[in-house]
Amino acid sequence: MFSGIQPSGDVHLGNYLGALRHWVADQYENDAFYCVVDLHALTVPQDPAELRRQTLDLVAILLAIGLDPEVCTLFVQSHVPEHTELAWLLECTASMGELRRMTQFKEKAGRGGEETARVGLFAYPVLMAADILLYDADRVPVGDDQRQHLELTRDLAQRFNHRYGELFVVPKAAIPRTGARIMDLQDPTKKMSKSSESPQGTVLLLDEPAVIERKIKRAVTDSEPDVRYDPDAKPGLSNLIDLLAIATDRTPMEVAAAYTQYGPLKRDCAAAVVELVRPVQERYRELTEDPNTVTKALQRGAEKAHEVAAPTLKRARDATGLLPR
Repeated sequence: MFSGIQPSGDVHLGNYLGALRHWVADQYENDAFYCVVDLHALTVPQDPAELRRQTLDLVAILLAIGLDPEVCTLFVQSHVPEHTELAWLLECTASMGELRRMTQFKEKAGRGGEETARVGLFAYPVLMAADILLYDADRVPVGDDQRQHLELTRDLAQRFNHRYGELFVVPKAAIPRTGARIMDLQDPTKKMSKSSESPQGTVLLLDEPAVIERKIKRAVTDSEPDVRYDPDAKPGLSNLIDLLAIATDRTPMEVAAAYTQYGPLKRDCAAAVVELVRPVQERYRELTEDPNTVTKALQRGAEKAHEVAAPTLKRARDATGLLPR
């Protein structure tokens, strides 16, 4: 199984509850490769110092939530050069027409105009294909926004195999583990997001307890006084009920039945979320005080990834007629 995450923006509660906590369980059930895709982050302008900081912070968070470098393979994309070399071989297999049809490129390039869009933004679905194919991944958990890119990966693998022989495993989309859909606290009609225009609506995984309490207590609800779980009619209140249910291992209906007023529910929700993220924050602080732990984990991860990626790349090099090194 392969999954990647960009080191852009701060990890928030929606990321954690919706996806990342399931990575921890998946590492024990699959041969799991988890990649911090720093090269993908370069498709838009980045401050170099900030990119380094965010990459290390993200790795520390992934370790803090429970990823075990001895169980899974956790690494940074740019530490395994096979990714870029295979990407070039696949770019020489892909067509301009295929990449022009990628919805995300059209959306992102449309904001500033295609003439100024970076070539990397146009070609990054091919790098994503290389990320996956290098590890013979047959399961790739993807959301709806990445399904088109996975279909491109399948097409490129099949085309390469047709031309040169059965070299790549053709991956299939795996339905991600059902994760909580956490909404923005200030606009509960939208998912909690790294790029939210309302920072008060996003609870960051590393927010101080007082900040978490303030954001939750100021969350938008509605003017009706009754407490009930109704995501359509009462999205703000239902979002808080969801949070409290997850944090206390109850169902939303059980939580709603325990309250008659918004105030106590918000207070208990804030306290439960603070307690939910407390062990992650404590482990994160330990890791940042001992950066060698993160560095060693990345070194080990790069070695493990290279052991799998190098033979795959060699097969592709040999098949296309490149001279042995």
